[in-house]
Amino acid sequence: MCIHLKSANMLLVLVFLVSFPLQAKQTDEQDEYQKVTIVEAYIQLHTGPGSGFPVFYVEQRGNKIKILKRKTDWFKVQTDSNKIGWVARKQLEKTLTEAGIKKSFKDVLLDDFIKSRLEFGIAGGLFESEQSFTLRTGYKLTPNIIFELAYTKIAGRFSSSTLYQGNFNLQLYPDSRLSPFLFIGYGKFENVPATSLLSAQASTLDMGNAGVGIKFYLSDQFYFRAEASTYVVLVGDNRSEEYSHFSAGFSFFF
Repeated sequence: MCIHLKSANMLLVLVFLVSFPLQAKQTDEQDEYQKVTIVEAYIQLHTGPGSGFPVFYVEQRGNKIKILKRKTDWFKVQTDSNKIGWVARKQLEKTLTEAGIKKSFKDVLLDDFIKSRLEFGIAGGLFESEQSFTLRTGYKLTPNIIFELAYTKIAGRFSSSTLYQGNFNLQLYPDSRLSPFLFIGYGKFENVPATSLLSAQASTLDMGNAGVGIKFYLSDQFYFRAEASTYVVLVGDNRSEEYSHFSAGFSFFF
């Protein structure tokens, strides 16, 4: 899997990451919602933001409810009798505003994706010609910058490898459904030869990585992610080896 180092590629990515102008935008700390009127037979109030939480109260047609806050596709509401619970977006979309207009929330979930802070994901791919599996978690420091930790397992024919890395991701269009991103990071490359290779020894080496990718928001709390990266592993004082990695998978956010 070894190929010679192409340091110019890594340098170009690093320069672009540093020089790209950030497009951070200030987001409202809290959205304001009005009262809505129930036009269906009833609306069910759950004890928490999810269908797994039990229904504890049912508000009837013609009554008004006030929307207090949202969490993905669930909304915390308050009735005129001061009952407070969570209602699914699909039910709220059948209500009317005080002006008698049908209430629409079709952009709310995309807003949650844009404003989310914490995310987890899984991905499969190819590390050179060998299969890989990745688990990752990330935290959004700013609208453009995410710090991420990743664990990748590679099942090779003659050895198995594990990558432990920390990355800084730069989202180029953080307020878009389709967002390309760049990343650069540092970590450890752990290689364990197969037991049949008696003379080979396990090793843990420093590595750097950089690459490009895309995120595409799907629905609810999920998005698709694909990326291509280059890893540079330091195998000696004056030697390094370069590997390519492509992966794709799904992530969910909070």
